[in-house]
Amino acid sequence: MRLIVNFVAFQVAWFACVLGGAHGVPWIGPLVVAILAVAHLRAVPDARAEGLLLLAAALVGTVFDSALVVSGWLAYPSGQWFAWMAPYWIVAMWVAFATTLNVSLDWLKGRMLLAVAFGAAGGPLAYLGGAALGGVVLVDATSALLALGIGWAGIMPLLMALAQRLDGWRPGVGRRPLATAAEGSGHV
Repeated sequence: MRLIVNFVAFQVAWFACVLGGAHGVPWIGPLVVAILAVAHLRAVPDARAEGLLLLAAALVGTVFDSALVVSGWLAYPSGQWFAWMAPYWIVAMWVAFATTLNVSLDWLKGRMLLAVAFGAAGGPLAYLGGAALGGVVLVDATSALLALGIGWAGIMPLLMALAQRLDGWRPGVGRRPLATAAEGSGHV
């Protein structure tokens, strides 16, 4: 049941972000994502680890989408604080996406080639969907889709590796206490 709720919650947040951005009310998406993120963090046993994952995804997404804006390949109709930066509702969408990494996308962990393929296909498809709804403009569609495919092919395995390390659903997974790490290396 948790997988279904997680998947549906992300879809609701995605549509709220894209449609809010498309219709000049970009604050709606981040509001929905804030509710989702709070509910998500309250449900996990290790909210600190999961919170770090959400923050890391937001940073990765901000840098990546801002680079696409600066390149002139993507443009957004609303929600940008600076012309060179991704809009805040896109950053919120990255946070919403991060809530799926240890839940509905957990099956991608340890399958890096599959994560590459998933990112290379899924990233551009998500932006095409956003463009169809008016949330983003693919200014130079060919270059944008190529950059999105290449970028997401690298980002998805990175996010899955971070999710494995910062898995709030399985406290301690991927993180070894310093004493254990030192003992395991033969150094005490």
